[in-house]
Amino acid sequence: MTTLLQINSSIFSNGGQSSQLANAFVAKWRVRNPETKVVVRDLTNEPLPHLDAQRVSAYFAQPGARTPEQQSLADESETLIDEIKRSDVIVIGLPMYNFGIPSTLKAYFDRIARAGLTFRYTENGPEGLLPGKKVYVFAARGGMYAGTALDSQTNYVRDFLNFLGITDIEFVYAEGLNMGEQAKDQALAGAHRRLAELAD
Repeated sequence: MTTLLQINSSIFSNGGQSSQLANAFVAKWRVRNPETKVVVRDLTNEPLPHLDAQRVSAYFAQPGARTPEQQSLADESETLIDEIKRSDVIVIGLPMYNFGIPSTLKAYFDRIARAGLTFRYTENGPEGLLPGKKVYVFAARGGMYAGTALDSQTNYVRDFLNFLGITDIEFVYAEGLNMGEQAKDQALAGAHRRLAELAD
């Protein structure tokens, strides 16, 4: 059975445009693939604290030497890692805030990037340990950024996922959402057409 992990990172939860696009894609996917198990992680409704020294120390400590508090922090991370390891398909709702990814998504990424668990260093350089997954990223932006120097999201998200061994990544953009109703309607219509094609 296919497992699909949906990660929404809009501060508006399901009300955000990126979440709505991700939700629409997953709904269409389920019609075509009714056997799929869908796991939803909403980073607004289930926020993760940002990375701090306590957590990093817990991750670096040897399992047998961790304090109970450190083990609890490591377990928090490893629950998320187990979730993404079990996933065949990953869907990310990605709004743009001040030219970057939401801080909640960065906190999530910081939890799942763990040496020895999702990547490892070899004599030939880093090797990702999460190959064979397909990722769909639904990026909603108020302005027009794709393909410009101001689009810091696309390369960052792709590079981060590549580092974990995830290389099959499809980006769908809905841009110009704050540039008038006509531009917004056209952008959303185009994104919905594309997500329907991908879901089929």
